[in-house]
Amino acid sequence: MSNPRKPAPAGAEHAPLELEHFLPYRLSILSNTVSQAIADDYQRKYDLGMTEWRVMAVLARFHGLSAREVAERTAMDKVAVSRALARLVEAGRVHRDTHDGDKRRSVLSLTEAGWLIHDDVAPMARAREREVLQKLDPDEQQWLTRILDKLQPVAQK
Repeated sequence: MSNPRKPAPAGAEHAPLELEHFLPYRLSILSNTVSQAIADDYQRKYDLGMTEWRVMAVLARFHGLSAREVAERTAMDKVAVSRALARLVEAGRVHRDTHDGDKRRSVLSLTEAGWLIHDDVAPMARAREREVLQKLDPDEQQWLTRILDKLQPVAQK
């Protein structure tokens, strides 16, 4: 009888995913690679993590969200968003207020310091995006947008 905790080599009786052909894996690798290239620009300058930047970008675009709404809009883990928000509030980059006096719901917004960082990082992010998209001709760029728009609602179910 074999030990189920002992490492076992992949073989004919197993069917490992061919990750290089698996769409979620490929999208994740592409996203991580592009995001890390952008993050390299701001991490050193602002001591800002990738999750923190994504939270700031969402709050810049959609003012007055709750932590739950930030997590929903970013499709990130609620705990990761909560930790990022705690760091951003502590650093004075995000302001947390209550919604119409209801202490159960917080309303989040960028502070002036948060906006200064955003206004420096956002153009860097757009420049990196342009670098990636330049690898595609205009028709391919339009197709990519159409494909992403078509697939995104599926991913959010």
